[in-house]
Amino acid sequence: MSTPLRATLRLGAGSGFWGDAMDPAMELLEKEPLDYLCFDFLAELTMALLQRQKAKDPNAGYVADAVTYMKAMMPLAHARGTRLISNGGGVNVAAAARQITADAKALGLKGMKIAAVEGDDFLGRMDGLLKSGLPLAHMDTGATNLAERAGDIVCANVYTDSTGIVQALEQGADVVIAGRVSDNAVYVGPAVHEFGWMRDAEHADRIAAAVALGHIVECASACTGGMSSRFAEMPHMGRVGFPIIEMQRDGSAVITKTAGSGGKVDCHTIKEHMVYEIADPRAYLMPDGVADFTSLRLDDLGGDRVRVSGMRGKGAPRTLKLVVGLKDGWIGESMAFFPWPNAYDRVMKAKQTMLERFERLDLKSDAIHFDVIGLNMLHGDAAPRIDPGLANQLPELGLRCAVRTRSAAEADKVRRAAANLWIMGPGGTSFGTPIKPRPVVSLWPTLIPSGCVQQTVSMWEV
Repeated sequence: MSTPLRATLRLGAGSGFWGDAMDPAMELLEKEPLDYLCFDFLAELTMALLQRQKAKDPNAGYVADAVTYMKAMMPLAHARGTRLISNGGGVNVAAAARQITADAKALGLKGMKIAAVEGDDFLGRMDGLLKSGLPLAHMDTGATNLAERAGDIVCANVYTDSTGIVQALEQGADVVIAGRVSDNAVYVGPAVHEFGWMRDAEHADRIAAAVALGHIVECASACTGGMSSRFAEMPHMGRVGFPIIEMQRDGSAVITKTAGSGGKVDCHTIKEHMVYEIADPRAYLMPDGVADFTSLRLDDLGGDRVRVSGMRGKGAPRTLKLVVGLKDGWIGESMAFFPWPNAYDRVMKAKQTMLERFERLDLKSDAIHFDVIGLNMLHGDAAPRIDPGLANQLPELGLRCAVRTRSAAEADKVRRAAANLWIMGPGGTSFGTPIKPRPVVSLWPTLIPSGCVQQTVSMWEV
């Protein structure tokens, strides 16, 4: 006898990035009857950082928070029947799943199933891909010479759809941890599974609706008041509530949050995040489907509840985004702060001194950049000009220097020059700890046929 399909599905947003707060997610788990609690941990550069970790330790390479969160939440989630889904497996999904399984055993959570969804990591397949004849054109510049940079590749991950997540849920997984699935796939997967949607023309609008809803909540508090242009109106953001999707089988939903938590949910907070990181609002391309954000309707129901309906869209695109990370030199950086009186004159003297030290140290650089903190660090050349006389009356100013080099040794000269400034520079200067050189990873986004990708699901049982 088949299990009846749900009428309403309640999904909580548990994280918007690697480093997000855990307490709002725990609040959701403790106070809300959730079917799923979903976590987005990844950004494009995150994969390069995780590959670097894995190169040093074969058991690393996943988002540590993803495992820590599961350990903290599995006992209550298991007791309440809430399933946990995240993309925190990074570039070592199996290692993350093994650790989560070990933690579940230590917690005595017998019967739990932990699934690992893989298939996005193309680092070991890049040689074959480069020889395949695919153009692998850079999506921003149109360049097609990626093969010339083959020796610089440090990571390569495809944005994959929710297929593997659905398979894991069908196999009874209580916890699903994936690699670089799209941010909204952790929400699309449960909807496809629970509502029995097929990946066909009949269900294209519904999957597009799930994509749109996932996009709205994928950055957690970004749709409950975080980053809002009305930041002054947002109450108690230090105790902000993470969003909840109450989704119907037709793809419509209500976005809300836990009663009494900080922040707000209204049409404006939803709109603000809906336009975040999109290109064409009529064609928001994701691996699961293409959403048309101009088709949906928002209705403020009051009480931190907004109904989202009328979503339209198209089926999955035939190509998927592959993001290749390339070694691309080094950054040397320094920072110092200068007091009144004559703070601006002190900054200019320090800048001159740094440049003279670079010359004496024979610094070989691709670019040298200075910011005056307090005057133009955020706006650069677009910042309004301030008369030096007025700038000299400011209580304090800072000077940041960033230098792009081809080697770590050259970048280290920036650190040395900054340290020289301690005594060579203007009196009254305040310094922090010298900043170590750090490698630069540039991104090469490109497209590959979706048929190149095959997701796999591995299961562990406690």
